[in-house]
Amino acid sequence: MRAFFLAALAIVTLSTQAHSWTSASRIKSGQEVAFEVYLTGYSWFDNTPRGSAAIARPVIHREAGGSGTYDDPITLAVGHSKKWGHKMDFPAGTRFYFPKLQKYALVEDLCGDGNRPQDGPCHTGKNGRPWVDIYVDGSRAGEAAADRCMYRLTGMQTAIIHPRPGFPVRTGALTESGCQVFN
Repeated sequence: MRAFFLAALAIVTLSTQAHSWTSASRIKSGQEVAFEVYLTGYSWFDNTPRGSAAIARPVIHREAGGSGTYDDPITLAVGHSKKWGHKMDFPAGTRFYFPKLQKYALVEDLCGDGNRPQDGPCHTGKNGRPWVDIYVDGSRAGEAAADRCMYRLTGMQTAIIHPRPGFPVRTGALTESGCQVFN
């Protein structure tokens, strides 16, 4: 009975990996693809180092920021692994669009600190979905406002990777522009 259970588990695992691989190859192709992510936010107050807008992989910005337009997307942090060389879950410069936020975002930062970021939630994901962390700023609105914004947008959301320009946009830093989340 135990051998049957282990064999069944192996088939389910391979099936799940095959499905993930198909999705990953579509995502890596540069094709516009909508999929679910676990979205969280990080602010000026809980960035590393605290009280800064420092980013690890600048592409467009020198510091975390952006207004959310196609040409000025908001900085997005993604998980990474140091296990077999330093590898980001999505390459720096990957553009996203979040319909519920009406904002474009661009991978320019890393989510997860320490010597083993691959063991942290940003890299391992949530409920089988990628975990991404959008910069909410808050430096002018204050820590309490930034915390409320992060809490408000946290959850499973649709993301569009490699989006075309022209989606609806509400410009401004997330916290400072009222942290609107649309249904």
